[in-house]
Amino acid sequence: MPYINLKTTKTVAPEKCEALKTAFGKAIESFPGKTEAWLMVGIEDGIKLWFKGDNSKDSAIVDVDLLGQVNSSASEKMTKVVCDILENELGISPDRIYVKYTGYNDWGWNGQNF
Repeated sequence: MPYINLKTTKTVAPEKCEALKTAFGKAIESFPGKTEAWLMVGIEDGIKLWFKGDNSKDSAIVDVDLLGQVNSSASEKMTKVVCDILENELGISPDRIYVKYTGYNDWGWNGQNF
């Protein structure tokens, strides 16, 4: 039941979207019990972001939503992996990337909650 949503100033070509989706699918395994089998990925590209008041360089924010509590050591590992992915795939410097985590007790799917 994880969801990863990427918002970035970069315009992301379809083949890069596929590469990001695949990389995020592997990265989510940083969290015990989470796999790509239940992962939903959203990519919002070409948006306006100002980081530290500056929009002259590409930036990104990644929201990672999980069913249950967020494990701090897993999120630390995931942040490194996400920054590496965005630097390698989109050329965004890690110092221009935020990654935020939210855990939820209730998560619905297929007409019911888990």
